[in-house]
Amino acid sequence: MTSVQGSMRFQGSGFRVQGWLRSALMVFAGLLLSGLVAASAIEPFPFDDEVQEQRFRSLAEEIRCTVCQNQSLADSDAPLAQDLRRQLFAMLQDGRSDMEIRMFMVDRYGDFVLYRPPLAGHTILLWGGPIVLLLIALGSTIVIVRRRRKVL
Repeated sequence: MTSVQGSMRFQGSGFRVQGWLRSALMVFAGLLLSGLVAASAIEPFPFDDEVQEQRFRSLAEEIRCTVCQNQSLADSDAPLAQDLRRQLFAMLQDGRSDMEIRMFMVDRYGDFVLYRPPLAGHTILLWGGPIVLLLIALGSTIVIVRRRRKVL
């Protein structure tokens, strides 16, 4: 890399970066890196041991953020998700079991909060819906193919 009157030349490439562009790229890179650091700043909790931390991570992954709906508590930066993570940590500190914590979340937010809702009468459409849609699509495909064969 050589410098020629306010521009920087990459050896062998013939590509020059002007001084103002270099400054803009440096500012952009700095903003990008600071954004990445801020985005990864999920509040740390003082766990008693590694097992408790693993339980926290596992539960936070299987409980849905009710604000974002496509993210787990572990992935979401929404204020409600932060509150629920604090609540989850407090329940772990109180010695509650994973089932008690799940039941607390379900009682408060409904089965929707679980990524894997239980198989029950009111969730049967969630479990059976994709299979029914697949069967309808398969049946429609068979009917269409048979009709086209008759036409040809």
